[in-house]
Amino acid sequence: MDRWQAMRIFAKVAETGSFAAAGRQLGLSPPAVTRAVAALEATTGTRLLTRTTRLVRLTEAGGRYVEDCRRILADIDEAEAAAAGAYATPTGTLSVTASVLFGEIYVLPILTEYLDRHPAVSLRGLFLDRVVNIVEEGIDVAIRIGHLPDSGMAALRVGTVRRVVCGAPAYFARHGIPTHPGELVRHRIIAPIGASASPEWRFGPGAPRGVTVQPRLSCNTNAAAIAAALAGFGITRLLSYQVAGLLAEGRLQRILAEFEEPPLPIHVIHPEGRRAAARVRSFVDLAVERLRANPLLQV
Repeated sequence: MDRWQAMRIFAKVAETGSFAAAGRQLGLSPPAVTRAVAALEATTGTRLLTRTTRLVRLTEAGGRYVEDCRRILADIDEAEAAAAGAYATPTGTLSVTASVLFGEIYVLPILTEYLDRHPAVSLRGLFLDRVVNIVEEGIDVAIRIGHLPDSGMAALRVGTVRRVVCGAPAYFARHGIPTHPGELVRHRIIAPIGASASPEWRFGPGAPRGVTVQPRLSCNTNAAAIAAALAGFGITRLLSYQVAGLLAEGRLQRILAEFEEPPLPIHVIHPEGRRAAARVRSFVDLAVERLRANPLLQV
């Protein structure tokens, strides 16, 4: 087997922690993956991986070697892509992910603008209210809200959002406006029950660290919670971008603003860094420009 191909296989095993998973992602049988790693171990004269029935881990030598393999393979990929013109003209398929409402409201217009600019690119937009594993699911670019873990990925900050408490003016006309988070326990609460939902609403300085709410209505989508709030049923808490237009129109009213937590950052992230192909780099450039220019995302 070609040594460069063996390096790619070894790097994928190290990334996934599994011979079987590496084989599935590369379209190879487990024995072929095992042979490739064994060939590298024979060439280097040292054990690169320790294997048990449940785990595959890098040895100390394997940890050093996999970093060298990744650097060498990245240089080869960059040289081949440059020779083929992939870094000059955006081509191929681009995968972009974001949360559902953020994707529909703010990312989708960027996707269609990008496709109009680059007719040789096809685009796959994945709008999901869960954290997508970019590497495992083959995603090129992600727009993430919240503080990022250390991942080694390229990340460009494009804005901020806040968690805001709001309701319809008609609801407040009937039931009054809470002036302190502790008063929420006496009001009808509408709670989204998505991946990041919690019965404890946290606040910033001057308020209890957390207020445990008892929802009268729980909805499995943010859109449903917004619709119920617009109908005047009760009070809900969402991210500012989800209701920015409705607040500006006066259809919803923001309350308890002085008790809000610090803002959450928005980042555009991608795994390839400076070696990204033209379709990734050009999309990131456009997305960063458009999102940073949006005043609703600079709160």
